[in-house]
Amino acid sequence: MTAPSTPTSPGSPDRIVEIAIGYMGAKQLFAAARTGIFRALVDGERDVAELAAATGVSERMARILADAMNGLGLLERREGRYRLTPDTAAHLTGEGELDLHPFLSFLNEISYGHWLQFDTTVDTTKPGDLAMDEERWKSFMAGVMRYNALHAAMLARTFDFGPYRSLLDLGGLSPAFAIGALQANPELSARFVFDPASTDAIAEALAAAGLTERGQIDPAPTDSANPGGDHDLVMVNHVIHRFTAEQNRVILANARAAAREGATLLLLDFLLDDDERQRPIDALHAGEYLVIDGTVVYPESEVTEWLTAAGWRQREVLALPGSPRVIVAEAV
Repeated sequence: MTAPSTPTSPGSPDRIVEIAIGYMGAKQLFAAARTGIFRALVDGERDVAELAAATGVSERMARILADAMNGLGLLERREGRYRLTPDTAAHLTGEGELDLHPFLSFLNEISYGHWLQFDTTVDTTKPGDLAMDEERWKSFMAGVMRYNALHAAMLARTFDFGPYRSLLDLGGLSPAFAIGALQANPELSARFVFDPASTDAIAEALAAAGLTERGQIDPAPTDSANPGGDHDLVMVNHVIHRFTAEQNRVILANARAAAREGATLLLLDFLLDDDERQRPIDALHAGEYLVIDGTVVYPESEVTEWLTAAGWRQREVLALPGSPRVIVAEAV
């Protein structure tokens, strides 16, 4: 006699629901940051009434926001009192190592609303309409530059700049990466070959960091810059997603021509991969870049082919926390 079969248990819906309602958590994070929930906890834990008084929101709203942040792991709660976690203390109070409020403001004011056009982007493979005015542009740039600052901080924490003496930063969006390298290594000098529109911002950033004497600025359009030189370290950070495949081949070849044999290349950007499980942050940014302005998150395998053709040999890939990956390559 055949035993009765056991019904197959359906998979849990938890992951699907968690992803589907993710926008709720994002919007409440943006609101908690905007209203000062995290800053209100800098001096110690508070209850709902104290959070409401400190932020100016109602007690009902303070409870909703604080509980949401607790549920997402961004606040601790004990006996009705809330306190910061180490990551919120470091990044959401304005008093930690890097304040991410400008980045959250960009996501809330620019990116989130722009994603409402994503269905049209899916159907047309075309970016949405940013409808930028002066204030939105300020918010856009402040957020992008603060996100770059986070990536630069993670790179400086992960990569050892100690062995190098001559850095070429080619075509990047932010001087924060090279400034982080200069701060990590007092023997290092840096040469910035950025778009001419960035010259004043680079000079101001170097001056603010007290590094003017160790930085040289040579303005040139990124897609055609041929800086030359004999550098032992080259950065190409947040460059390739802004250009076509053919332009990137030229950029990487010109980067190789400016490097001595055995020099190191750091290529930082979001990348798609062929592993069994794609790293989520890269794939999500593929959608973000397309809907925002039509730029491209390229497959790592394609970028590796460009590097090989340009005279670079890939050594390793660094996955930075909350940030893009970095392909580390050697000039051959």
